[in-house]
Amino acid sequence: MSLIWTPYGNYARVDFENESDLEKSVLAVSSSLFGPGRIYVNVKKKVGKNIPDAYLLDLSSSSPRLYFVENELSGHHPTRHIAIQLVEFMSSFHEDKNGVRNILVEALNADASAKKTCEAYVGSQKLHSIEDLIHKLVFETEFAALVIIDEQSERLETILNKSFSFTLEVIELARYESDKGDRVYAFEPFLAGLQSEVPVAEGKELGKQMDVGAVDTIVVPAREDGFQKVFLGQNRWYAIRVHAAIKPQIKYIAVYQVAPVQAITHIASVSSIEQWEGSNKYVVNFAEPPKPIGPITLLNGGKVHAPQAPRYTNRQKLESAKNLDEAF
Repeated sequence: MSLIWTPYGNYARVDFENESDLEKSVLAVSSSLFGPGRIYVNVKKKVGKNIPDAYLLDLSSSSPRLYFVENELSGHHPTRHIAIQLVEFMSSFHEDKNGVRNILVEALNADASAKKTCEAYVGSQKLHSIEDLIHKLVFETEFAALVIIDEQSERLETILNKSFSFTLEVIELARYESDKGDRVYAFEPFLAGLQSEVPVAEGKELGKQMDVGAVDTIVVPAREDGFQKVFLGQNRWYAIRVHAAIKPQIKYIAVYQVAPVQAITHIASVSSIEQWEGSNKYVVNFAEPPKPIGPITLLNGGKVHAPQAPRYTNRQKLESAKNLDEAF
């Protein structure tokens, strides 16, 4: 049994009763799960021959994107159920784009908060109207999907990533409960690694987020032995997670050396990003030996903490940064 210890008592992991129970939890933590500039449209209406669980409108950057959302329980077979659902959603999207557009326009006009967010985005991007924005999302972007699941296995994500050429993101949402019935949730936020800091609890202010469209660099943390033997010695870095939505944009990889160095010290051009040994992780191959940069140091008392997982930024920002707060 998975357990979270706190000074106020222990929290044990509890299963969701059904998909409806999972969906209610998604709504409960939606602001931290998805982050600023994203709208979770919880509408179930038929598109073509299928009914998506929801939609996610990513308006966090100058390149807006629409995701079809599938909320799933891990007990469902990854290929016989989940993969088939995603294929059917893609088919329905291409067959009935007008239907998708109408559903989204109606839903946004009925939600004052979502409508306000859309109107602000329309103004910032010099679009004509919400209808114009929705047309851009539906008719000018490729199909993308988001699977939210109660337990994510490497096998599931590997199968899904191998099966499709379209952008697919997977989020695990786990629920824990105390003896008193209080609940907490564990998850990695959508496109984690773009914000200056990721919130640890619902209601905590979210950090500043980088424009997805501006990303061209992934920053990976490394210990001394890995840095010397692999990053410098093999001109590659492997077994790392890379978001599907961001992977095509990555042109550079930089390394953050953990303590005692505590700084971004080298950067290299990327020649390819390939699946790592049949897993759900990737190997980043360098086009040339890494070159020194900075060092871009960890700022004592700064807003950005030492990276524990891949982070995203762009080379121009790195080259002008003196510390991690300026790099991210």
